[in-house]
Amino acid sequence: MLLQFVHQFGQKLIRKWLLEPIDESERPVAHLNTLNLVNVGVGRMLIVGIYILAGALAKFIAGPATIISFLVVAMFSMLSGLCYAEFGAWVPRSGSTYFYSYVTMGQVYAFIIGWNSILLLVSGTAALARASSYIFDSLIGNHISQALQETFSLHLPYSLATYADFFALGLVLLMTGLRLLGARESILVTKISIGINILVLIFITITGFIKGDLHNWKLTEQDYKLNTSGSRDIYGLGRLGPLGSGGFAPFGFEGILQGTATCFYYFFGADVLATKGAEAINPHRSIPWSILITIFICFLAYSGVSVALTLMVPYYLIQPHNPLPQAILHSLWLPATYIMTIGTLCALIFRLHAAVFKMPTLIYTMAEDGLLFRVLTRIHVRTGIHVLALMSAANLAGIMALLFRFTDLVDLVSVGTLLIYSLVAFSILVLRYQPDQNLSKNENTEEEIEMPVPDEHLLDSEPEARNSNILKSLWFPISTIPTRKSGQIVYGCASLLVLLMIILSLILVQWSSQGFSGDSKYTRVAVLLLLLIIGVMVIIWRQPQNPIPLYFKVPALPVLPLVSILVNIYLMMQITSGTRAIFGIWNVIGFLIYFGYGIRHSLEENDEQQPPASTSQTLDKNTRSPESS
Repeated sequence: MLLQFVHQFGQKLIRKWLLEPIDESERPVAHLNTLNLVNVGVGRMLIVGIYILAGALAKFIAGPATIISFLVVAMFSMLSGLCYAEFGAWVPRSGSTYFYSYVTMGQVYAFIIGWNSILLLVSGTAALARASSYIFDSLIGNHISQALQETFSLHLPYSLATYADFFALGLVLLMTGLRLLGARESILVTKISIGINILVLIFITITGFIKGDLHNWKLTEQDYKLNTSGSRDIYGLGRLGPLGSGGFAPFGFEGILQGTATCFYYFFGADVLATKGAEAINPHRSIPWSILITIFICFLAYSGVSVALTLMVPYYLIQPHNPLPQAILHSLWLPATYIMTIGTLCALIFRLHAAVFKMPTLIYTMAEDGLLFRVLTRIHVRTGIHVLALMSAANLAGIMALLFRFTDLVDLVSVGTLLIYSLVAFSILVLRYQPDQNLSKNENTEEEIEMPVPDEHLLDSEPEARNSNILKSLWFPISTIPTRKSGQIVYGCASLLVLLMIILSLILVQWSSQGFSGDSKYTRVAVLLLLLIIGVMVIIWRQPQNPIPLYFKVPALPVLPLVSILVNIYLMMQITSGTRAIFGIWNVIGFLIYFGYGIRHSLEENDEQQPPASTSQTLDKNTRSPESS
């Protein structure tokens, strides 16, 4: 009985969403070429908050070596982007990452991706509100922050801001109020925001190369003393203390890695392009190429800002809350300061406006599926707005904008992004080695429905021969196409690899904190773990791959997805412990909701009890907006 219960419970966790049959007349028309897709990708990925983050990264984390952090992020984001391209190719529909996960990997997997995508949307909106508050405050002489710090100072743990930012809260509530009144997302406003953003980026980059000084990348302690003459040196001698040790990489290799982990927030958006396969004219070329080109363009934009900023101002003099106008003012170009500030503020407000519109969509979708509370599916009769989904997301975003620092919000988005990237890479690793899957309802088979449990007497017979066959099948599979057994081997090996990579990442983090020197036990343990990882990876490589024709497949399987997972896990370890704690609490809450409510109320459970026609929830799952994740 216990085994049967565990088996049934496991089947609920991996239950997949079966695609509804779709008429040929309802299929989207392929009309997007590579250039169109790049425009979509840049509009999604080129985030305005770089104006604030570049200053914080340069002053406190990586110094002028911030450009190296962006380069590393761009390289490994391309690996994740290729995984996204194949992930989208597995499902012949437009949709979201959450929807694709539900179709290919199962319910609990989709819930994890969906729940953390909600965190990305909410904390990203809060980060935009906090950044807008900083810029507006600097425009009027920092009067808002001074008044709030005197009145609402937060003497709480470091993960919270130094003061409650009611202005940022007000911005979120204002945009939410406009949406509740029936305002619609404007394509024109989005285009204006992107245009202003690009113009500001070009302007600051050109200004940096004209007004910059290469000496600011070679700063020494003497330069610091000259720049702070007359003030009390609170940082001590020999090093600049919290401000690093000068030079191009004042915070060393560890600072570059921490900056890399934070920068991942600014390269999230490849999921939008991966979901455009049904609309692309030539998807096997345009999807992967548009992802790579988009990431490269964003790298040029982000690195241009960081280079310009650190060339114009010594990194330890950067004003982290409003770095770019202050950098221009430091370079004695006063007229451009106000233009830069106003342009930055407009771009941030427009982006915040768009972010508020996107927040409730995924919440509504998951509630409609029964994974979140059904009350969140309520729609306003007159405006057609997802009222409760919007209000719940807006309240959470407002509270986060009120209490959290901008850099902590960015770190929160980054760790969620890294987790989703890892889950997508894991999906590709598993899916490629599975037997043919039935994704449509009209292709269901008895074999998939019954899922028979092996006879216990059979399992007990000839254990030695059975063990010998299992070991032999690891290295010499008897079939040239995937079987259920080979798929289970890959699934188990991939899960084991993730565990080994987590342990290896923990070892590497401890080792790097000592400058990769010290006790040789780290070397021995790291080498042993690497050998184990390579051995398990070879077992996966020996298994037969599914020959299903896809418009794009990740090359060098299983190496590239595994490298992507390892890098993502290692960078997650670089995020501050306070941010990881908040991220852990968010996921604990999510699992409590899922196991306490979602697993019992999902539409799949309801479909077994009543015909689909008897419920109003059976909307077409195949036409969900890609923006929902």
